[in-house]
Amino acid sequence: MRVMSNLGPLRHFVTEFTRRVDASAGASEAAVIVPGRTLLQELIRSEDWLPEPFARPDPARYRQYLLHCDPLQRFSVVSFVWDAGQTTPIHNHTVWGLIGVLRGAELSTRYTQLDGAAGLEAAGTERLERGQVDAVSPTLGDIHQVSNAYADGVSISIHVYGANIGAVRRASFEPASGARREFISGYSSDVTPNLWDLST
Repeated sequence: MRVMSNLGPLRHFVTEFTRRVDASAGASEAAVIVPGRTLLQELIRSEDWLPEPFARPDPARYRQYLLHCDPLQRFSVVSFVWDAGQTTPIHNHTVWGLIGVLRGAELSTRYTQLDGAAGLEAAGTERLERGQVDAVSPTLGDIHQVSNAYADGVSISIHVYGANIGAVRRASFEPASGARREFISGYSSDVTPNLWDLST
């Protein structure tokens, strides 16, 4: 199947992000997150570059499509597609991440683990509109729940993580008890866009 779309912006993003990761080797996560936020904001200014197969919702659950994984698994780029009203469990990431809203809007509720207690406490909900970028990490705050802000429409966000996120062992949480359930998310498709065919 040959999917025609304007992949130039995604190819540029992957190339420039790889350069930032190379340049920040051994530095703090901020050395990637700060310039990476700017690059992601540029990418999500328009959505004509995202191929349709990687923007398809599923009425059963949200979709997580891999767009690119660095060959050394230092970062991955993923499109999250939310059908009306869909939400994630409360979960962590264990690595840094950037989330940029490409279409629609998302609600992100952050949680903190209570000192001396087993449960989690909600630390506020932020609404991310189209074009806005948020960051998560073990140092910035790593536990949250994300929902489509719309009960009657699709939202799409582009996520960049500091690992091959579909292969990372993470956890979901039950808020009252703090009980953890480990999971590895995988991806919703076994194909990725061909960024490197420049014949057209």
